[in-house]
Amino acid sequence: MAQTQSIKVGPLKVGELKEASRIMRLAFGTFLGLPNPLEFMGDRDFMTPRWRSANVKVLAAREGRRLVGTNLLTRWGSFGFFGPLTVLPEYWDRKVAQLLLERTINTFDRWGLKHSGLFTFPHSAKHVGLYQKFGYWPGYLTAIMKHTPSETGLPKSDNAPILLSKLARSERVAAIKSCERITDGIEKGLDLGGEIRAVLAQRAGDVVLRNRRGVPEAFAVCMNGAGSEGGKRVCYIKFGAARNGDGFDRLLDACESFAISRDAELEAGVNLACEDAFWRMRARGYQAAMQGVAMQRPHVEGFNRADVYVMNDWR
Repeated sequence: MAQTQSIKVGPLKVGELKEASRIMRLAFGTFLGLPNPLEFMGDRDFMTPRWRSANVKVLAAREGRRLVGTNLLTRWGSFGFFGPLTVLPEYWDRKVAQLLLERTINTFDRWGLKHSGLFTFPHSAKHVGLYQKFGYWPGYLTAIMKHTPSETGLPKSDNAPILLSKLARSERVAAIKSCERITDGIEKGLDLGGEIRAVLAQRAGDVVLRNRRGVPEAFAVCMNGAGSEGGKRVCYIKFGAARNGDGFDRLLDACESFAISRDAELEAGVNLACEDAFWRMRARGYQAAMQGVAMQRPHVEGFNRADVYVMNDWR
């Protein structure tokens, strides 16, 4: 207990953002054994855009005035996930992560979430064991898929995406409601409205929409550009959902077209419980670049199920 008495947890302050990002890169880069740990993630920034988002709360662990760790808590309606949870390497094994997790669980319970999740390293018994202590149970792997699209790979039919940022204000409001209906049909209460509004407000990418006979059938939150979670070279699909398999294929067409317009590589997570979605992506040339295990509290399927067409990434 003595080793944690000097550590206090509270909200991350704006003046700590640069150091928080440095600690995140250093922690992951060190764990993964990179020659220069601070080069982890390149020009991508998970910290600042999330700190600025109304649906995200960022916790900070400090010893005195020194920042030693952070955890990011994201809310998607009735579902939430946390991470990246990172601690300054010299403070590893001092129970800093446990203190951050205690505050995280308290916050999730206060939010009244139906369930929550995380993405972690499947080969690390230490990480998996820590999260199990807080009620999280490992399920299927989540594959982080990458694909470099080309014009020749797209169907000749109209595949130009509808971009939420290009719609008139009234149309935009209606479209966000339609996205909510799509996710609510997948899991009651699942709502990406906060994520969608944050991307538009920060101009950190766009939301790709697909309609079928005038009715929205799919959407994807795509992050790209300087200072975004995707950075300049990656179109990062943080979340995408379709009502069925054919709609999922059309959504992938639209996302590929959007990535081409940004001269970017596509990256998206898909849980392997969503088997048909995974194989549809593989058939188009997506390759798994890495994989993590999805852990959930309580031990439920949630929206990681065989009948669901969803791309999502809880990193």
